Amino acid sequence: MSPLSSLPRVAAVTLAAALIAGGAVSASPALAATDDVTWTVRTASNSLGAERTNYSYTLNPGAHLDDALVIANRGTENLELDVYASDGYTTSTGALDLRVAGEQSVGVGAWVTVPQRHVRVAAGQSVEVPFAVDVPQNATPGDYAGGVVTSLTVADASANVNVDRRLGIRTAIRVGGDLAPALAVDDLRVDWDGGVIPFLVGDATVHYRLHNAGNVALSAEESDAVSGPFDLARVDADPTEAAPTLLPGESWQRDVRVPAVAAMGVLVASVAATPVVTDAAGTITTLDPVAASALGWAVPWPLLLLVVLAVAAAVFGPRLLRERGRRRREAEDARVAAAVERTLAEQGRERELVD
Repeated sequence: MSPLSSLPRVAAVTLAAALIAGGAVSASPALAATDDVTWTVRTASNSLGAERTNYSYTLNPGAHLDDALVIANRGTENLELDVYASDGYTTSTGALDLRVAGEQSVGVGAWVTVPQRHVRVAAGQSVEVPFAVDVPQNATPGDYAGGVVTSLTVADASANVNVDRRLGIRTAIRVGGDLAPALAVDDLRVDWDGGVIPFLVGDATVHYRLHNAGNVALSAEESDAVSGPFDLARVDADPTEAAPTLLPGESWQRDVRVPAVAAMGVLVASVAATPVVTDAAGTITTLDPVAASALGWAVPWPLLLLVVLAVAAAVFGPRLLRERGRRRREAEDARVAAAVERTLAEQGRERELVD
């Protein structure tokens, strides 16, 4: 992909994330996050409900229903908008975003059909755009997320690119059947950092990945701990931010800092994650927690070096002192012997002179 083509894509994804999230939590129509967007979207009032904040359906495989989206032009100029559906996914920030137009969808984006893919909305007017939901006969049970999107592509002359401005409404479909919520804690490990001068205490970091291994959207409540063998010097810690709602198959990386962990050589990191499931009515259910543990190392190498040096001094120090004393005595004996020999030699020469 060329740089020029990638820029509009980035802008579109960012805009959609903010607007769809807003539409999901407020009864108000989805509003623009920028003054450049002059239209709003909301759910239609019909037999499925009035003043709905988003689309939420519970359907069996093979089911069909009709619904609609209302687009209101708040501006002073006519609007030409594209309307389509696409699959959703959780971004690295924990927000729900949507696939851009043209990207392949396999769930909501493939099952929601908008017959009127292009709509003209006169200034100050509203239009209702119908769409249909058809769940395939072979759809597997579980949760699917996406959105119905309105899109306006405009040229940004200053940047020489086209910008895709999008407004949409979150669409959730739960396909009936055997629902099996499941959460896994994968790739658990722990690192210990004693800082620049590590001796007895340092910070540990517990790394793991929350994985939605079931077919139901869920979040998790976690508690983490680091200890030595036999739960010695245990330190508890929790993630600073809550895990987002993960769609089936999605994962969320955790890196939890645990301060003031003693350097006990071997560390035991443990994680207890409780799956939290929220149904379409907003009822929250917690499931049995999932536990995992892993071993790591916390070795105070500078302290060990000092201990080794102390032991070496205790073992070899006296021996070195004795050796130095022996050599000093030998040197002194040699010096005395040489002096005696010189003295005897001088006495011998004097005796020869007298004779």
